Amino acid sequence: MDHSHHDHAAHAGMNTNMDMGHGDMTDRCSMNMLFTWDPTNLCIIFRSWHVRGTVSLVFSLLAIVALTAGYEFVREVSRRYEARLEAKRGILRREGTGTGTTLQKDGQVVKALLYAVQVFYSFFIMLLFMTYNGWVMLAVAVGAFVGYMVWGNTSGVKSVACH
Repeated sequence: MDHSHHDHAAHAGMNTNMDMGHGDMTDRCSMNMLFTWDPTNLCIIFRSWHVRGTVSLVFSLLAIVALTAGYEFVREVSRRYEARLEAKRGILRREGTGTGTTLQKDGQVVKALLYAVQVFYSFFIMLLFMTYNGWVMLAVAVGAFVGYMVWGNTSGVKSVACH
């Protein structure tokens, strides 16, 4: 589209300098779309979780290991709750004291809440992995290993899906 017929005189005083006031670009979050081992200017999920050096990288990786291991803890809590709920239902059936309708409704609400927490948690871990940073990916894998060793050994089913 030809705009040569428009009067651009009103724009004569505009500053066309493209400096957006970011100052020194060395402290910006980098967003990688390809796999990398470079932790320079790595921001993990939030702008405030900014890796600025070796010490912050190590502490970030340890936090990621703990977060990822915690996912197995949440799964274990859910498994134990479901087992307790099923045991209570069995007792009610054996005693013939009722159908446990209230127990079923309350149990379903708690199970749904635990499931929602697991889905949120798993997508959070997925976002960690999507930094495409090899160090972060390794920390996620180590955290999954640690979490499974501590809490996951009661499960016969393993899932690597996001939810």
